[in-house]
Amino acid sequence: MKRRRFLTGAGTLAGLAGAGTLASPLAAPALAQGKRELKMVTAWPRGFPGLGTAAERLARAIAEATEGKIAVKVHAAGELVSAREIFEVVASGAIDLYHGPDYYFTDKSKAFHFFTTVPFGMTAGEMDAWIYEGGGQKLWDDLSGGFGVKPFLAGNSGVQAFGWFKKEIKTAGDFRDVRFRVSGLGGEVLRQFGVEAVTLPPNDILTALQSDVIDAAEWVGPWNDLALGFHRVAKNYYFPGVLEPSAAICCGFNRRLWDGLAAGHKRIIAEVIAADNSRMQAEFAAGNNEALHTLHKEHGIKPKILSDDVVRQLGIAAAQVVADVGNTDDMTKKVYESFIRFRKKAMAWSNVANQAVLAARQLSFKYGG
Repeated sequence: MKRRRFLTGAGTLAGLAGAGTLASPLAAPALAQGKRELKMVTAWPRGFPGLGTAAERLARAIAEATEGKIAVKVHAAGELVSAREIFEVVASGAIDLYHGPDYYFTDKSKAFHFFTTVPFGMTAGEMDAWIYEGGGQKLWDDLSGGFGVKPFLAGNSGVQAFGWFKKEIKTAGDFRDVRFRVSGLGGEVLRQFGVEAVTLPPNDILTALQSDVIDAAEWVGPWNDLALGFHRVAKNYYFPGVLEPSAAICCGFNRRLWDGLAAGHKRIIAEVIAADNSRMQAEFAAGNNEALHTLHKEHGIKPKILSDDVVRQLGIAAAQVVADVGNTDDMTKKVYESFIRFRKKAMAWSNVANQAVLAARQLSFKYGG
């Protein structure tokens, strides 16, 4: 399977112009009676739980918070451009904003990996802390700004699953020759173990599993995975999701458009996006709780845990892959070093805080009904 390439320059822009989307080299938002009408493209199927629905909710919230002065029309993946083209068309000014994961755009810069997720990286809460309080936003602004985009942290799916497999994974050797649908640097890690890493959009994954085009797949976690029906074909559902310990979502605006907004509208929009970041995390936590229960009780799927030895070998490989990417160029190195410094401090706190509380909850005592 070949990863879909970006349609760049004349191809994408000409297509949008033909569809009536692009009226000039830099498409100005439509103005009607003092209102702005913005176009958003997303990386998600329309109405997809937690992701597609979040983009639509964010659009409604912006309109409500600005009392209708800024309206946002949402176009799902494939309606105007593919999921991997959304950054390109917003950077060019053909479209106003996008909603999706920035690690889809690492052909622009490898540094974008760190603003979505890296294997054995940071949890959703730690990512929030790095972006908002640890210098991550400034680095992100510098990186995306170089391409004409203003980025915002718009959500996070939280800890993900490792993936669905048709066969059991008992040792690292069991990965050899597995054709695995996987995103981001997780694919690079698994290639060290003989995996054939494949990139597919979500709506194609189940068909690929059913037709034996692939042997295994990861997407997000129980909530989204149940909706896509992976449990019908692959019965081995593995954790922990060390390849994607969280997955941050970006709402990126065309920079020239953003700079031209009134200060009050900028503040309102930034606050609305931050609120939806928290809302998405809560939604995924609740959705995964229910979906994991459904998978077990109604479909007989019991989560399996990779052995410590397998996870340790994955960690050793991941550390090298992430370091190699982190030293790609000066900008990526700055992001990588900031990310690693923050991760180290976050781990020290988590060891005596979150992890200690989670371990305490597993001790043998009665609590509740």
